[in-house]
Amino acid sequence: MIRKYFQKQDRRNFSIAMIWINGGSSMDVENKKGINQILCTLLCRGCKDYENLAFSEYLDSHGAELNLETLEDGTLVSLKSLDEYFYKLFPLLELIINKPTLPYSQFQNVKKSTIDTLKKDKENPFNITFEKWRKIVYLKHSYAYNSYGYEEDISKITHNDVLSEYENFKNRNKYLISNNLIIKRKSFDLFSHNISKNKFISNNLDCEKNYQDRNIFNRYVSTYKKSNQVILMLGNQTCPISSQEYLPLKILESHLSYGMSSLLFKLFREKNGLTYDVGVYNPFRKENSPFLIYLSVSNKNALLAFEILSELWGKLLSTLIVDKDILLAKIKLESSTLLSNQTLDEILQRKIQFIGYDLDQDFNFLNKIKDINSEEILRVTKKYLSKPFLSVYGDRNICDEIKKVWIKDF
Repeated sequence: MIRKYFQKQDRRNFSIAMIWINGGSSMDVENKKGINQILCTLLCRGCKDYENLAFSEYLDSHGAELNLETLEDGTLVSLKSLDEYFYKLFPLLELIINKPTLPYSQFQNVKKSTIDTLKKDKENPFNITFEKWRKIVYLKHSYAYNSYGYEEDISKITHNDVLSEYENFKNRNKYLISNNLIIKRKSFDLFSHNISKNKFISNNLDCEKNYQDRNIFNRYVSTYKKSNQVILMLGNQTCPISSQEYLPLKILESHLSYGMSSLLFKLFREKNGLTYDVGVYNPFRKENSPFLIYLSVSNKNALLAFEILSELWGKLLSTLIVDKDILLAKIKLESSTLLSNQTLDEILQRKIQFIGYDLDQDFNFLNKIKDINSEEILRVTKKYLSKPFLSVYGDRNICDEIKKVWIKDF
C-alpha cells in the first residue's frame, strides 16, 4: 500500500492531493533520455473508464487542476479542486497511476509535443549555457541530463519502450499527501510501496575526487554565438539536502542573491550597472545539489563583469563574511522560507519531496541556522567551490578573452 500523510485543513475551501513517485528522469536509460517525461505526460491522456477527451472534460467540468511533472529525483502528481468535488475526483489519482490506457495515438502526440518543447528550449541562451554547464559538472550522472530528454533520443523511443518503462514505474515507491481527510478513509491497495530505510546513495558523486580528476580545461565549456549578450555560469555540484553542509550553502546563497541588499545585486547592478540578470541557482536535490552564480551581460561589459566575478569568487574562498552580513542573510533566508509557507501547494510539495527523500516531512532548518557562523560557511565554501566549472555563451572573441582570465585566475 501507498504510505499516506495528512496535512491539517487550516480553514481552506479547497483540497489538494499530491503523489510523489521516486525515480523521475534519474530512471532514464542511455539513449532513451526523456522516456519518463513522455510516460508522465501520457498517464493523464486516458485511464480506465475515461478516454482522453472524457478525462479532460470531467476535470474541467469540476474546475479541477491536474498536473504531472517529471523531475530529476521523482515524478510529482498534483490534484486540486474545491472541497465539494474532491471526493468525485480523488479516485482519478489511483486510475492514472494504476489503470492508465497509455494509448498509441496519444503517445504520438506527446512525442511530437516534447520534441517541439525541446526545440523552443534551444532558442533560450540560458538553457543552452546551463545544459553545457551541468554536463561537464555531473558527467554521466542523471543530473547531467535534461528531464525532458533530447530530440535524438525522443525520436527513437517507441510506444513499446514506454509500456516497458511503465512496468518499472509500477514498482517504484510512492507517497501520498493531502489536506483532505478522505485519504484516511480510502484504500490504495493497488499502489506499491517498498519501505526502504536506506539513506542517500552518492551514486559516484564525490566532490573531492571530482576535484582531483578534473583540470582547468575540463572545467570550462563555451558556446559561440553572434549575440549582443554574454551569459556566464560559474559553480559546482555541492551536497544533498540531507547533508549538514546544506545549510551553510543556503546562507551563502541568501547573502549573495536574496533581494536588493544582496552582494550580487549591489556589486553588479547598483555599483557597476553591468548586468541584465544576476543570481544564484541552488535547488535542493536528493544527491549533490548544483550551486552556481549566473550573469547576463552586454558584450562591452562582459570581460569586466567576469573579472569582478573572479575577484568575488576568490574572496568567498579566502575571506570570512562579517557577522552583520551573516545575520542579514539568515533573516532573509528565514523570511523566504516563511513566505513559501503561505500557499498550501508549496507546503505540500515540499513535504512530499522530503518524504520521498527519506526526510521528516516537517524537516525545518530554521531552528538550526542560528548556530552556523562565518567559519563554517567558509569551510564548506572551500570544500565544494574551490574548483568551479564555467560555462560561457556569446561572441567567440569575447568568450576567448574570458577564457584567458579563467585560466589565469582559476
